[in-house]
Amino acid sequence: MNDTAAVTPQDIRTYQAENPKLRARDLADKLGISEAQLVAAHVGQTATRIAAHPDGLIPAAEKLGEVMALTRVDACVHEKVGQYGNYHPGQHAAMTLTEDIDLRIFPSHWVHAFAVETPSEQGPRRSLQIFDAAGDAVHKIHLREASLHQDWLEIVTDLAVADQSTDFVAAPRAPVEAAKSNPDKVAILREEWAKLTDTHQFLRLCSKLRMNRLGAYRIAGAPYVRQLEPAAADAMLTAVRDAGIEVMIFVGNRGCIQIHTGPIGKLHPMGPWQNVMDPGFNLHLRLDKVAEVWAVDKPTQRGPAVSVEASMRWAV
Repeated sequence: MNDTAAVTPQDIRTYQAENPKLRARDLADKLGISEAQLVAAHVGQTATRIAAHPDGLIPAAEKLGEVMALTRVDACVHEKVGQYGNYHPGQHAAMTLTEDIDLRIFPSHWVHAFAVETPSEQGPRRSLQIFDAAGDAVHKIHLREASLHQDWLEIVTDLAVADQSTDFVAAPRAPVEAAKSNPDKVAILREEWAKLTDTHQFLRLCSKLRMNRLGAYRIAGAPYVRQLEPAAADAMLTAVRDAGIEVMIFVGNRGCIQIHTGPIGKLHPMGPWQNVMDPGFNLHLRLDKVAEVWAVDKPTQRGPAVSVEASMRWAV
């Protein structure tokens, strides 16, 4: 079913009832619709449309106590258990930072949101789910057994919007930005790279030179960056685990970047997926979707910031 307008909310509910074991994202893919359209079909039953802007949603999430925060792209899922707090709003970028939940938020992509409550044998499963204009998931907040479920109804009531329709109109999905280089400016790129004092200056440098991150990596060369084999992403996880060192692991989409800070304990490969399965932190990385891996060295006032960065193959 590729004509999303032809897939009615009743079609969606019927197909989901006939395939109860399929995950929401897989159901949406099978139907050729966005995940948000799948959720919207259940508005008035197990879903409620809520205000999506993080200025209201994140402070509400703070009232829920311990939850699981989930941010993903097509081939990588980042899950952290903790409490929301210390929210800093911003027109273009916002953040929330606690000991366990560390997010960089881009509000313009928080367009649609739902409070979802589905029955199960263990009791109701509750979550707040945020989507971009195309209906792709930006961020999800899943309640756990220890969450403050008694505040759920009040939070949903406060966040609910007037429009509680089951229809969903998705905006066209923006294409993934291709690598953008400017070989004529490579000497300036290398000269200015050497002068960096903070990693956040790098993207401003790229913008000034009309490049993006991946495009700059492809032309900068050593000692600033070197390309690794795609298998290096998995090798890096293993090396970090074996060394017992603390690292920061970022996974981001257009609307949210989620960060884990700490060591890696248990790795559990399964098929094409490599999985970090630690208390409070899970990472699921599909290794066959890793397209490029780069070892990057940026100077800062506190010494070199060394990273291994992977880009993924995107479905088209």
